[in-house]
Amino acid sequence: MGDTEIEETFTVMEKIIIAICAVPDPDTADLLSKGLLESRLSACVSRVAQVRSEYWWRGAIEQAEEILLIIKTTPEQIDPVKQFVLENHPYETPELIFLNAEDALSAYADWVRSETQQPRQFTRNA
Repeated sequence: MGDTEIEETFTVMEKIIIAICAVPDPDTADLLSKGLLESRLSACVSRVAQVRSEYWWRGAIEQAEEILLIIKTTPEQIDPVKQFVLENHPYETPELIFLNAEDALSAYADWVRSETQQPRQFTRNA
């Protein structure tokens, strides 16, 4: 592998962010997914249904059935994604974790970047 190929791989690594967000129900999953996509803060939101979470909350171990959202975005969208989730998530302290992707197919990374280039305002329907 030549130096050019290695540099291209490292460039891709910096382009893609995976955010993980647990939500309590399908309505919240719909709202966050639709909002993140329509506002172009994410190129794709995948759902993993029926995740059982166990966690400490206010001195006790709690359990909840949740839906896990896997949000594909870019470093430039991290702060707007945080703001959107905080404004629209029903939890007092939502789980929102951002991970750097180690690598991705170049075409996929380019697609994620192109789909999140022009963020828009999301209008929530009543």
